[in-house]
Amino acid sequence: MPYPNITAVIVDLQSIVNHCKKNNLRAGYFAALYLRMTQAVKEGIINGTFEDPSRMEQLDIHFATRYTDAWNNFQAQQPCTQSWQYTLNSSSNNNNIVLQHLLLGINTHINLDLAIAAATIAPGTKIYELEKDFNAINNIIAGLIDDVQECLSQVWAPMRFLARVINGRHEAVLNFSIDKARATSWSNAVLLANMTPAQQEQHIAAMDNLVVKLGKKIEQPGPWAIYLLKLIRKTEFDVPARTIGLIESVVM
Repeated sequence: MPYPNITAVIVDLQSIVNHCKKNNLRAGYFAALYLRMTQAVKEGIINGTFEDPSRMEQLDIHFATRYTDAWNNFQAQQPCTQSWQYTLNSSSNNNNIVLQHLLLGINTHINLDLAIAAATIAPGTKIYELEKDFNAINNIIAGLIDDVQECLSQVWAPMRFLARVINGRHEAVLNFSIDKARATSWSNAVLLANMTPAQQEQHIAAMDNLVVKLGKKIEQPGPWAIYLLKLIRKTEFDVPARTIGLIESVVM
C-alpha cells in the first residue's frame, strides 16, 4: 500500500539504509542516494519548488512504493519485477564499482518505476499536466549523481580520475544516460496513461525486459570500459558501510 505521506517514505528508506550499513550491503548505495533524493523532494515541496506540491508528494509516494515493495519482496525471497530482481542480485557483485551500483538502481527506478507511478497518479490527459514536475524529479536525481561523485572524490582520489578520464561523461562510458532515461520514461508514462489495463500489463512487461537488458550493459559496458572499471574497483573502499555513509551525507 502507498505511504500516507512523504515523511513516512523517508522513515522507511532510512530503515533500509540502516540495515544495509549494519550488514555492509552494497544495495545500500542506491538506498542512500534515493533517501537523499526523497529528502530533497520533501524540501522542494515545503519550499514551493514544484508546480503542484500535493501532486508531487503523491508521485513521490507511488514512485517510492515500487522500490520499497521490491526491496521487501526481495528480502523475503518473494517475486518482484525482473529488473529489480536483476538489480538487487547485482548488488552482491563485488566487481561493480560504486557508480555501477548506483546506475543499476537508477536505471530500474527511472526506466520502469517512474513511468508507472506517473501514469498511476495522472491517467489519461492529466499526464500532460505532470511533465514539468516529472522533469524536476529527474533533475534532482541527475544533480545528486554529480554531488555524490564530488563527495566521494574528496576522500577517494580515483573517482576524480574517473571523471577526468571520461571527460565528465560517466553515463556514456557505462552505456547509460539519465537524459535519455528521462525522455524514455516520459514517453512510456504518456503511453501507459492512455492505455487500457490489459494494454498496460503488456507494455510494462516489455519495459521490464528492456530495463534488464540496459542493466546488463551497465555491468558489461565493453572491453575498454571494463578494463578501466576493474582498475578503479581495486582502489575503492572495501567497507560498504563507509561508502553508504558518504553517499547519505551528500548535501545538494
